[in-house]
Amino acid sequence: MSGSLATATDAAIGPAVKVADVSAGYDHRPALENVSLEIPRGALVAIFGPNGGGKSTLLKLIAHALEPWRGTIEVLGAPAGEQARRIAYVTQAELVDWSFPVSVWDVAMMGRYPALGLLRRPGARDREAVESALEQVGMTDHRHTQIGALSGGQRRRAFLARAIAADPELYLLDEPVTGVDVATQEDLMELLRLETQRGRTVISTTHDLAAAAEHFTTVVALNRRVIAVGRSDLVLDPDVLSRTYGGHLLVLGSHAVVMDDAHHHDAPMGGEQHYHEEREHR
Repeated sequence: MSGSLATATDAAIGPAVKVADVSAGYDHRPALENVSLEIPRGALVAIFGPNGGGKSTLLKLIAHALEPWRGTIEVLGAPAGEQARRIAYVTQAELVDWSFPVSVWDVAMMGRYPALGLLRRPGARDREAVESALEQVGMTDHRHTQIGALSGGQRRRAFLARAIAADPELYLLDEPVTGVDVATQEDLMELLRLETQRGRTVISTTHDLAAAAEHFTTVVALNRRVIAVGRSDLVLDPDVLSRTYGGHLLVLGSHAVVMDDAHHHDAPMGGEQHYHEEREHR
């Protein structure tokens, strides 16, 4: 099944991402099958679906961190991987080695490295970009803090700062607001909304349907295949939820409740790994 969000204006410059009949997986086990999808530039998109449904795999394919078994992927008008410097890919924060001895400043500066190359050292422009990114995410006062000493919400702010410092045209974010307090979620989503107003494209995975409905303009329902694509109110459609989550959906009167097991993820189906922190409280 395919999904398209493109408009007439986008047709002139092409979509930010075009996935055509893509199948992929791990160790001969499929995680995605026959996926086709177009994301226009400037979109703020949430990908939702059950654990094991291929959300993280789709981001990896777009980021060229994983090769498809078949099909084609175009990113910013070129084959996946050719525009890496114009993309910021942020994996789940829990997959990071938090014992690694780097500061918040160091993490943010990593966003500048792809454009620097191997021989150049960061210059004044790079330092200004990092300072601006840290200020935007509210981490200026923690610039010298080691990343392992940060709370869950601060970690996500630090890694979003790295992405912003790169000044990308496309953000690929794997569950960027999972487990954070409401205030942090609001702050981070406002930053991403402002980025799309600048013409940037944001594609984020989420298992939080309430956040998808409230903060994103467009959603993609995914369960190994594209189930539906459309406005954010799709996450409130019982038919879409039923087709996306199957037997994990419980309908109570006019309300649909997703009974997805947060600790039973993609690994058995295809090698994706997810870890969730307890929600932090202020």
